[in-house]
Amino acid sequence: MPVMTEKLKRRLTTVLCADVHGYSRLMEADEPGTLATLQRYRTAMASLIERHDGRIVNTWGDAVIAEFPSVVEAVQCAIETQQELSSQDPHLLEAQRMRFRIGINLGDVMVDGADIYGDGVNIAARLQELSEPGGILISGPVYDQVYNKLSVGFDYLGQQQVKNVTALVTSYRVTLGGTTLGRPESNDGVESAARAAHAGGAPSPRDNAGSMTSVRGLSGRLADLPRPLRAAIVISVFLFLINLFSGLHEIWFHWPAMSILFVVILWMGLRRNLVPDRAEKRRRSRD
Repeated sequence: MPVMTEKLKRRLTTVLCADVHGYSRLMEADEPGTLATLQRYRTAMASLIERHDGRIVNTWGDAVIAEFPSVVEAVQCAIETQQELSSQDPHLLEAQRMRFRIGINLGDVMVDGADIYGDGVNIAARLQELSEPGGILISGPVYDQVYNKLSVGFDYLGQQQVKNVTALVTSYRVTLGGTTLGRPESNDGVESAARAAHAGGAPSPRDNAGSMTSVRGLSGRLADLPRPLRAAIVISVFLFLINLFSGLHEIWFHWPAMSILFVVILWMGLRRNLVPDRAEKRRRSRD
C-alpha cells in the first residue's frame, strides 16, 4: 500500500533579515559587552516587530529573521528599528557601535512548523548582506507594494546576481528626507552609476535597468541628487536653452531658475524635518 506523504505547505509572506555588521570584530574587542548589547538591541527589535504584527522566526548567531503579513508594516518596522538603534549608545565611537543591516523581501516560502525556507528567505538574506550598516535594502516586489504608501524615498540600485538565487534580484535602498539610513548626510561621494533616485509615487524602473546601469559621469552625479532637486536643475537648463536660442541680447533665464531652485531647496529642508516627526507620531499612536 503506497505511503501518503504530507503536502508541503507554502505561503506568500514578507521576510525581514537583519544581522550585525562587523560582529566578529566587536566580539574580539569586547565579548561580554558585545553580547550584552546584542541582547539589549534584540529586545528592542522584538518589541517593534510585535508592534507591527510580525513574528520572529529565528535568531541564530547575530541574525534576526522575522516575517510579516503586511509589506508596509515590515518596512515601517525596519525604519523604526534603525532609528531606534541608531539613537542608542551615542557616547561610543563609530567603530565601537553595533549597526544592523536589514534586507526585506516579499516572496513565496516553504513552511515547516515555525520555520520558513526557500528563495523568499534567501533573497531577504542576500539583500541584508548588500545593505550598508544601519541601512535597509528591499526587493522589487516590496517596492511595488510600498512606494506610494510610506513617506520615505527609494534609491534604485539595479538588478543584482546573488548567491543561491537563479534570477536577478532588483533592489532599492530606503532613504529618509533624501538621506540614506545609516550614513552621515553628505553631498560629496558619487556612488554606483546604476543608481537612480525614485521618491514616492514614481513608477517602477525595472524595465529600464539596462540603460540605467550604463549611466556614467555627470548623469551619475545627477542621479545621486534628490529627485525634486534634479527636476529643478533640468528645468533651469531648459530655461537656459530657451534663452540661448531666443538670443542672448537679453539674459533672463536666471531669475525663474533661481526662484525654482530656492523653492525646491526650502521644500526639501522642511520635508526633512517633517518626515521624522511623522514617523514619531505614527509610532506614538501605536503605543
